[in-house]
Amino acid sequence: MGEMILLEKLAQDAQKDFKNRIVLAKVDGKLTELTKMVDADTDVEFITTAQNDGALTYKRSATLIMLKAIYDVVPRDDIEKVTVEFSLSKGYYCTVRGNVKVNDDFILSVKKRMREIINADLPIVKENISKDEAIEHFRKHGMHDKEKLFTYRKSSTVNVYLLGNFEDYFYGYMVPSTGYIEYFDLYLYDVGFVIQFPTTDSTDEIPEFMPQKKLFNVLNESMEWYRMLGVETVGDLNETIAAGGIKELILVQEALQEKKLADIAQTIASDKTKKFIMIAGPSSSGKTTTSYRLAIQLRAHGLKPHQISLDNYFVDREFTPKDADGNFNFECLEALDVEQFNRDMTALLAGECVELPTFNFKTGKREYNGDYKRLGPNDVLVIEGIHGLNDKLSYSLPKDSKFKIYLSALTQLNIDEHNRIPTTDGRLIRRMVRDARTRGTSAKKTISMWSSVRRGEEENIFPFQEEADVMFNSALIYELAVLKQYAEPLLFGIKPEDAEYSEANRLIKFLDYFLGVSTDNIPINSITREFIGGSCFNV
Repeated sequence: MGEMILLEKLAQDAQKDFKNRIVLAKVDGKLTELTKMVDADTDVEFITTAQNDGALTYKRSATLIMLKAIYDVVPRDDIEKVTVEFSLSKGYYCTVRGNVKVNDDFILSVKKRMREIINADLPIVKENISKDEAIEHFRKHGMHDKEKLFTYRKSSTVNVYLLGNFEDYFYGYMVPSTGYIEYFDLYLYDVGFVIQFPTTDSTDEIPEFMPQKKLFNVLNESMEWYRMLGVETVGDLNETIAAGGIKELILVQEALQEKKLADIAQTIASDKTKKFIMIAGPSSSGKTTTSYRLAIQLRAHGLKPHQISLDNYFVDREFTPKDADGNFNFECLEALDVEQFNRDMTALLAGECVELPTFNFKTGKREYNGDYKRLGPNDVLVIEGIHGLNDKLSYSLPKDSKFKIYLSALTQLNIDEHNRIPTTDGRLIRRMVRDARTRGTSAKKTISMWSSVRRGEEENIFPFQEEADVMFNSALIYELAVLKQYAEPLLFGIKPEDAEYSEANRLIKFLDYFLGVSTDNIPINSITREFIGGSCFNV
């Protein structure tokens, strides 16, 4: 073994060759904090804030600084709980419960204290302690979500982070010291506030604050559901499973979703001008199952729904646009025959009989196989596809004839009060399980494609989400405890030498928080069935 050297020292020497700040490293394919000592001859790959792992490390570290600042400026006895609730406007929406007024003075004092902590460049120290010691520490600090989380943790030790006199647990890695966090901002919003960070595209500035009112409302509604059910965190879920309450939890959660779909159907049925129900959302949101379930609810409200997939309007393969790498780009609007779609829909709205196409994915050609449609007074079309909310897709249709639904799996179950579960993790695990079951696709392949899928969503779906008439959250409070059994074997199949290994390892550690749940009590019309199998729908 050669000379040992601090990774941070190597990063400082290498920084001149990088445009963005180095915050993490990859050593032998494994993500490693810069506070580690390594052999000077070790092959090291540096991770910056322009990469996803680096950006998450930055956000995590800024959140730790924010939490310490809050506990520094507010008397501890006045704070019942500080919660990082969910993502909003390129940041995190947070709330403070207790004898605390979250107002302009609060924001100013927290920002001022954060800046002092950052300017002092205080070390962020990781300590490995026993699970029992961690439980006792967090009980003493009043962080009962963490106390409950570790009660069900299999690992015998826990990594905690110390920042001065403040101690906390985080799922993921940290920067070495507070001076790494240059850019952040806080904004009052609703009853809490948003902490905003730079993005991977722009690492040295804070993006414009975009409130996203509709998204906030559906996220907030889901949080209220979870509070009503008494399950806000993974620890709560595990406690419910251990107490034998999972069957009732599944049935109540499914009933809440069904009621939401019934309310949407009632809204549509009450307005006879609505003929085109446009459903759009990112990958693995459960669009197919949701469109079937909505169609059933529409029938129950006296309408005759007909389902149409926008995939049937793909241009013939030879005319499909290609991306910068020369691969077919099936996610851009130009991959669809927009003109033909508008001709068909306009003719249907005018009462004409129209033969609708079917796309043959084997031949890469559109076909006509006698699927004729004519809209009667109670007929509506349920149109599902990623461009459904974009008015460029349906430019010829009157605005009043369209009802737009944005669908996404907005995971509201958090690991604990300070560690949220990214919604993209829930969708990635869903897709991994479904791809393996229906397409024989490996988890390695699904992970390798995920960044490309996410780019397509950022371009074609997320910009239009606030234009929806209604948003529907397809995430289920219990689903990760079910998906765990299906995803873990797939993830363990990824080898250390694979580029996807660090992401697979992260997801394995994440799923380890959950107790497993049997599929026996999951209804056959559940969105979960679209991914694990056993659905009554053709999904």
